[in-house]
This record gives sequence, structure tokens and C-alpha cells, in this order.
Amino acid sequence: MLRHFFAYVRKLLDGPARPYLEAFAKELYRTSYARITACRHLRAAAHLMHWARRKGLSPTSFNDRWVESFRHHLPQCHCLGYGRRSPAEPWNGARQFRAYLRRAGVVRASAAEDRSPRLPVLLDAFSQWMREQRGASPRTLDTYSFFIRDFLRTVGQQPRRYKAHRLRQFVLEGSRRWGRARARNAVTALRMFIRFLIAEGKCSVGLDACIPTMANWRLSALPRYLQPEQVERIVAACDAHTKVGVRDRAIVLLLARLGLRAGDLVLLRWGDIGWKEGWISVTGKGRHPTRLPLSQELGKALVAYLQQARPPADTDIVFLRSRAPWRGFRSYQAISAIVARAMRRAGVSCPARGAAHLLRHSLATELLRQGASLQDIAALLRHRSIQTTQIYAKVDVRTLRQIAQPWPEGEPC
Repeated sequence: MLRHFFAYVRKLLDGPARPYLEAFAKELYRTSYARITACRHLRAAAHLMHWARRKGLSPTSFNDRWVESFRHHLPQCHCLGYGRRSPAEPWNGARQFRAYLRRAGVVRASAAEDRSPRLPVLLDAFSQWMREQRGASPRTLDTYSFFIRDFLRTVGQQPRRYKAHRLRQFVLEGSRRWGRARARNAVTALRMFIRFLIAEGKCSVGLDACIPTMANWRLSALPRYLQPEQVERIVAACDAHTKVGVRDRAIVLLLARLGLRAGDLVLLRWGDIGWKEGWISVTGKGRHPTRLPLSQELGKALVAYLQQARPPADTDIVFLRSRAPWRGFRSYQAISAIVARAMRRAGVSCPARGAAHLLRHSLATELLRQGASLQDIAALLRHRSIQTTQIYAKVDVRTLRQIAQPWPEGEPC
């Protein structure tokens, strides 16, 4: 197939641009793109090189301004041999080619690109402090950064001038724009940021106490869960005769049998599995690794995925995308989307979000019904506080009936 790619490159373009296109073809082959998709990307890259040669440009000068000019060229393109196509197709391939040139060091980031990712000084220092002192994950820092950027734009970047009434005003005004969950995240992010400033001696001690707390009635809602037969239907809905189905079945089983979070599976690597000892190691929110038992059922599902369905990618991440380039999932939403599709195939009502977490709730609820203690469930779910696990006691109706007091002058429940 690689020989076919090189033949296609030579047919597209001859001259000084060929080495770049041949290297790009090798990259597409290495990352296992389908031949038809790779040829489209190569054609788009050749189109970009053809256009650049007419403009007197070399590949090393492909800055953002020139690539954007090529994008504007596409709708009225009359380049000989490239025809009129939907602008989206060559633009996508051109972006892939530009990204490859960046990775290969042919093109370095422009000054504007170098500046754009830089964080404000305070936010950059806060992120480093959170990683070193609190073990915060990149996802947590991304969530916090959104609110802290807004805070720095609104209030300013001089901590000595932060006053209690200004912090409260920022939270109250923001709560009118955000939903309840986002408002709670904003309060948490801002409180951690002020504590960082206090620890660094840049804010007065106790300023974090002035940040208002969002109203939250603990244990006010019932956890959503599925019946055991519904969980088994979801597992059976993953077609074990297809590669995608084998992968999805392993994912669903790990969520349903061990109560893992979707993020646990995104980060799972082959070195986290002890095959001989029969354990699987996962690292939760607090960055504390925990070993959980690997049953025969789970081991067989993982082995089936490894032998029958996993692409031969150069990474030790366990679960990969089913389409090239073969790499790990970008976020936990992809895992939830896999579970949501399996639920729809099984005819099980799918929530708007949190499909993967629904299996975690279902496992905890069923264990409680079978007589497991809250302490045992907390250990399996890796809850740091037993209070987090107490919410599942509300769905154990049979046990609650035994302690329910009769209504005055009425029949007992």
C-alpha cells in the first residue's frame, strides 16, 4: 500500500515538493488511514503545494496567513488538474498536511501562534501549583481555567486590590449566566484560586471565606439506575462478531462490573493490568491508584479485544478509536457515547448525558440490594468519604420499609 501511495504522489506532483508529499504519505500509512482517505489528503496536499508554487512560496513559509489564503482560494479554484470539488475536502487535507509539517519541524509556529496558548501569569502559576500541590488533572485545570480567565478579565490581575465585595459580585453576576452546576464549579475554581494567592502571600488571609456558597441540598435527589436485566441487555447489545462490538463489550463490562468512571477507561493502559495476579489498577479523581479484581469474564473480554479487534497502533493505551488515526479517546464523552449507543440498541431508555455513569450507579444499587455494606461499596467505587456513598441507601426500598415508622392514625407502610 505504501508503494501505491508513493506512485500516487509521483503522479500528482513532480519537483522539489515531492519529498514532503512522500513523507506525508508515509505518515498517513503509519497512522493506518484508509487508502481512499489517504489519497484525498495527498491530493489536497498536492493542491496546496501547486498553489504555493504559483505564489512563489516554499513549504517552510506556510504560516497561518498563507494557509488561510489557500482556504479563500478554494471556492473559486481553477487550478489545472484539480477540478472543482467541495472546498471542505481539500481544506481538511490541507490542514492535515500543515499539521504534519509542524510536527516534522518543517514549519515552526508563527509569533502569533506562540503567543496564543500562553496563559496569564497568575493563571499559569496557579495551574502549576495545582498540579504539584493538589495533583489536579488536566481536565480539572481546563474547567478551572475557564472561570479564572473570566475572573481576571473582569476583576483584574492585581491580587492586592481584590476585595470581598468584588469577589461576591463576580460570583452573583456569573450565576445569572451559568446554570447551577457551572455556578458551583465557578465557586470552587475561584475559591481554590484565592487560596493559592493566600498561600503565595499575594492576598490577605481569610479572603476565600467571603466567596458565597451555592445552595445545594445534599441527598435531595435519587440516583438513576438500571435493573440487572437491563444491564445484561446492554452488554448483549454489543455485537461480538464485529471489531467495534468486541471493543464496546469490553468497555461496557468494565463499567458495569467494576463501576469504573468513563475517564478511567480513557486513561487505562496495558501496564495497568496484572494478568497473572488478576487485578486492574485505576487512578481516580484524587490521583490515588487502586487495584480492583479482574474477573474471568473481564479478562476474557479484554483478551478478545486485544487479539481480535484492537488496531496495531504504536501506543499502550488500551481502548482506541475505531477509525484512523488510531489513538486513544480524547475525553470521557466518547465512552459515554459508546454506552448510549449500546443502550439504544438494547431498547433501554438513555439519559441525555452520563450514560456511562448510569452503569456505575446501577452496580452500587444492586450490590446494596444483595446485602453489601456501604463501606464495601465505597471501597469499590473509590469514594473518599462514606457520605458520598450514602445516597444509594435511599434506593434500598426493602430495607427502608423495615425502619419506616407508621403514619399517625394510619396503617404502616
